[in-house]
Amino acid sequence: MAPRKPARSVKSNTPVNRQRTGKAASDSAGGELRIIGGEWRSRVLRFPDAGGVRPTPSRIRETLFNWLNYHLAGSRCLDLFAGSGALGMEALSRGAAHTVLVDHTPALARALASNLTLLGSTRGEVRCQPVEQLLTQPPEQPFNILFMDPPFRQGWLERLIPLLETHQWVLPGSWIYMEYESERQAPAVPENWHLHRSKTAGQVTYALYRIQPLQQD
Repeated sequence: MAPRKPARSVKSNTPVNRQRTGKAASDSAGGELRIIGGEWRSRVLRFPDAGGVRPTPSRIRETLFNWLNYHLAGSRCLDLFAGSGALGMEALSRGAAHTVLVDHTPALARALASNLTLLGSTRGEVRCQPVEQLLTQPPEQPFNILFMDPPFRQGWLERLIPLLETHQWVLPGSWIYMEYESERQAPAVPENWHLHRSKTAGQVTYALYRIQPLQQD
């Protein structure tokens, strides 16, 4: 989630989400993640103690995936800062057609790929690569749903949001989910990003945006 290593591709699947300074403690402590819905509901996955990973708490995941309930089936998802894979794995379990999980830490990327194999999934792809490096070039194909749960207080959202727009990682109709510190203001977003829902849980604010077509003059 923060430092970076040379880009490296890991075949298969990878979990996501790293500890952010000041983020609420997870309910999946001890290197375990429980999937809460869909095909793999109640399956428990393990991940290494690397990079201070803490999965997004189940109560937040439940709310998020209720918001996305009718938009997941058949979607292409991108899970940045995947860490434990809490968001990307949950999306796959609930019907996403394909999910790319991105994490720069080799041990976490290997665990993500291993967990995808354990689940028998061929719909997940793990990339061991710094997020900022990945986003500086256009994707082969834009994504329908993008998850951003970066380390807190490091300015990640401010750096990444312009890259998403410039290189067209998402298009009108796409959904973008982000988490940030509840004591700060919401990050500035492009004018065509419409705030669909947001909530605060302790030290975390989480928000879901829908990209609208740009207005023509």
